[in-house]
Amino acid sequence: MKIAQNWKDYQVISTNMGEKLEKWGDYMLIRPDPQVIWKTDKPLEKLAKIDAVYRRSSSGGGQWQIFGQLPQQWNISWQGLKFVVKPMGFKHTGLFPEQAVNWQDVDSLIRNSGRKIKVLNLFAYSGGASVVCAKAGAEVTHVDASKGIVEMAKENARLNNISTIRFLIDDCTKFIEREIRRGNSYDAIIMDPPSYGRGTNGQTWKLEDNLFDFVMLCKKILSKNPLFVLISSYTTGLQPTVLKNILSLCFGSGNIDADEIGLSCQDGLVLPCGARGLKVFK
Repeated sequence: MKIAQNWKDYQVISTNMGEKLEKWGDYMLIRPDPQVIWKTDKPLEKLAKIDAVYRRSSSGGGQWQIFGQLPQQWNISWQGLKFVVKPMGFKHTGLFPEQAVNWQDVDSLIRNSGRKIKVLNLFAYSGGASVVCAKAGAEVTHVDASKGIVEMAKENARLNNISTIRFLIDDCTKFIEREIRRGNSYDAIIMDPPSYGRGTNGQTWKLEDNLFDFVMLCKKILSKNPLFVLISSYTTGLQPTVLKNILSLCFGSGNIDADEIGLSCQDGLVLPCGARGLKVFK
């Protein structure tokens, strides 16, 4: 397993019975986590002064229960970069700290490439990877179907004085199909596809049914001198070997790093946070 490193403003304090207690800067949040099927000795509420808890509803969804003076949003940093934290619907905060595993690798690959790299970030969410790649010197295109999330990504770019990222609100499959027709290509592709999703025109996405064909489609827009392809997924139960097999079949079997990714907890446990597969071209 690869553990996200170099966080100073973020920490998983403890986990218990389907929930995790996290420190986000100055604030303590409790959120649901489907991986936490174990029990620990103390209820999370007893471990710290809690600023907010996301309460699930028996009818689906849920809402935040706020205690005290929790701001609508605030910032935390990683390796000198700043990111917005904003408690939102369906337990999200606008940032996935475990992705620092991937940020570290793509930053190094871009900086050590010795050339200008064109990066395409798909299902790009709030733009953590886009910011990292742009700061490393890449030319970045950021694509996500959610207008609100793309606005948050733009805010993350502004926080880091980045004005060069091309932001697009679009269905990722439709965008790739148009790029193929245009003859455009990219040296590196990053994707963090959801388990389920719906595009801007009602298109449906299901990871198990669509991922392989989508990666094969992306192969058509790789440049003649590609640097890497990175697939990350939080889908519970999706093994790293699945991503390794997909990358191997699409791009060849060499230089593939497939791992579970996670976050270390203050109580000594490790919280699993999905899987990633990284294909590096030589």
